[in-house]
Amino acid sequence: MPLPFASRLDNVETSAIRELFKLLGKPGIISFAGGFPDSAMFDVEGLREASQKALAEEPGAALQYGATEGFDPLRAQLAAFEQHKGVQGLEPQQLIVTTGSQQALDLIGKTMIDPGSKVIVEGPTFLATIQCFRLYGADLVSAPIDADGVQVDKLEALIREHKPRFVYLIPTFGNPSGALLSLERRRKVLELAVKYQTLIVEDDPYGDLYFTPQPPPPSLLALSKEVPGSRDWLAHCGSMSKVLSPGLRVGWLVAPQELLAKATMCKQFSDAHTSTFAQATAAQYLKSGRMPDTLKRVRQVYAERAQAMGESLKRELGDAIEFTQPQGGLFFWARLTGKGGRISDAGEFARRAIEKGVAFVPGAPFFAKEPDRSSLRLSFATADKEKIRDGVSRLKTAILEG
Repeated sequence: MPLPFASRLDNVETSAIRELFKLLGKPGIISFAGGFPDSAMFDVEGLREASQKALAEEPGAALQYGATEGFDPLRAQLAAFEQHKGVQGLEPQQLIVTTGSQQALDLIGKTMIDPGSKVIVEGPTFLATIQCFRLYGADLVSAPIDADGVQVDKLEALIREHKPRFVYLIPTFGNPSGALLSLERRRKVLELAVKYQTLIVEDDPYGDLYFTPQPPPPSLLALSKEVPGSRDWLAHCGSMSKVLSPGLRVGWLVAPQELLAKATMCKQFSDAHTSTFAQATAAQYLKSGRMPDTLKRVRQVYAERAQAMGESLKRELGDAIEFTQPQGGLFFWARLTGKGGRISDAGEFARRAIEKGVAFVPGAPFFAKEPDRSSLRLSFATADKEKIRDGVSRLKTAILEG
């Protein structure tokens, strides 16, 4: 007799990306499939020093149970980190530490979604978030995007029609799209939040990974000071995973006080608190002042890899593929054109590419509704420039065989 699993599991399925990883054990394969940073970029020495200081200066706090809201020294450092990026008036008690930003999103799902609740997401959007919100019974609605992020006129129409529990956006270098929401559209999103009294959830794991001399437009959290009342309708999810180390599992949630209190209550039932040792280590690292140099190095390496991938795609695949060169983040979002009778189905292309020793993620799973089956996501984060050129050359072979 089978186990009686919860019916809500019928709404979700195993991540297509995780399933793809099972194919990556083939020797010599080049992977553009992952969504994680390059481990060679981790500041191992800085983290070693930080962990040693955590144990030397506060061993009891670092190794003991802690407050669900988070380790106070880290909350203070994270508030300062956000203030350095233009966020005004953020006090440590206005954020909680989460086990990665993924937990912050899960807590929002737990506290805000009933079965059948409407939630607006970008089309495409972060795959794990689609699955997370569906697990709680959300009826997801896709808002179209372009290179400048979500199309705010269409977003407004969807808000009016569906009256969602919240709108989930990745404004800065979206996953998978790489899109950068323009400053004008960011202001409009905040104005819509106030006008329709609708919560906006800003997921911001990539905002520090920009390749241009000047940083991208301010986060919605930072910009909220310019739109009166918008902070009351904004939740912001931050993460150390892409810029420091995903192994620390340190993220944070800034939200209206009532939402923060309910999220804290749900976190108590979930994991009690994020690892105090990881929090103490992260606090010491931020306190050390090493983060700016780490970010500078990471930005330079990823910018060079993104440039190499863009040049290689244009040279090797030509008009068989369309894409916008990313200004930051970890991803290229591309579309097969089918020109010249070449393949236009990214799923079939992925299977051919694996046979040639290169992997990427087809784009269809990133859509909550009406997937674009010609789309695909390529990550340049974990392959050096030589491997990128080799991998794209293999993609050309897979294309030509069509």
